[in-house]
Amino acid sequence: MAVLLTRNRFPLRAKGGGFHRRQSGGVYTWCNVTGRTKRGGRILRTCLAALVGAGATCGSLLYLLDRSVEAMVPVPRLPNHPWESQGYLKSLDHSAVRRGWQVYTTVCYSCHSLRYVRFMDLINVSHTEDEVKDIAAEFEVQDGPDDEGNYYMRPGKTTDKIPSAFPNDEAAKAANLGMYPPDLTYIIEGKRNGKNYIFAFLTGWMDPPAGITLTELQHFNVYFPGNVTGMQQVLFDGILEYDDGTPATVSQMVKDLVEFLTWTSSQEFDERKSMFIRAMGICLILLVSNAYYYRYAWSSLRSRQIAYVPKRKY
Repeated sequence: MAVLLTRNRFPLRAKGGGFHRRQSGGVYTWCNVTGRTKRGGRILRTCLAALVGAGATCGSLLYLLDRSVEAMVPVPRLPNHPWESQGYLKSLDHSAVRRGWQVYTTVCYSCHSLRYVRFMDLINVSHTEDEVKDIAAEFEVQDGPDDEGNYYMRPGKTTDKIPSAFPNDEAAKAANLGMYPPDLTYIIEGKRNGKNYIFAFLTGWMDPPAGITLTELQHFNVYFPGNVTGMQQVLFDGILEYDDGTPATVSQMVKDLVEFLTWTSSQEFDERKSMFIRAMGICLILLVSNAYYYRYAWSSLRSRQIAYVPKRKY
């Protein structure tokens, strides 16, 4: 006779799951299968250990190979600055983004473009809507053709992309000694360790050491690959005045410019952080709810056991 017993009626239950039920002639018995499972568990652990060891060995070799390749390049290690926006729960410094826009328009716009950014993207990020309208009106944008088939210049609108300082790429090369100045929209994401590289590059100009001779059009930058670049230093202390009164030192201007270019490279930066916080909150609520429901639904079944109780002989 098979009887459903609770845990209180069957206190001597085997621990560790080492017993297996067998049926013989309508009678259920329990047999020990611990020895059989131990061998399978030992094989599984051996295979997992081998896979982990192989993965660790391959990862170590790739890491050492990458370090050896980096050591062959005569470029000093980039300093690692504590950017606040790198935190999981940190957003961009929008005051710095606003100051970075001022640095870009004052210093960088004459050579470098932001062809993938629209004026309207600045709204509620660094400027108000009225301020963006005034900023766009200061730029001249080519439009047309008109009724006669001619192109004409007009004041910019918020829906326009930020125009380049040059009409085409060839004009940009001619104005920069045959070198095309790169677009800065995605420069942070396009460079390895982009934030630290741009900061180091814009603060890395110095006099060439003894034994290195440069022409009038060459400049020495300690963080540029090869150390010789055609771009001269463009940021100096007090070159501009911030609207909010922040001291315009070189390091401050470079930091604000990097913050601004971080936004242009990833305009959904703050929205992505906000979605991450919401998703983690939802996952936490679902985890707690699932754990509570699991304990509620299975608590009665987990405390039951089926055992064979023979009839007593009278």
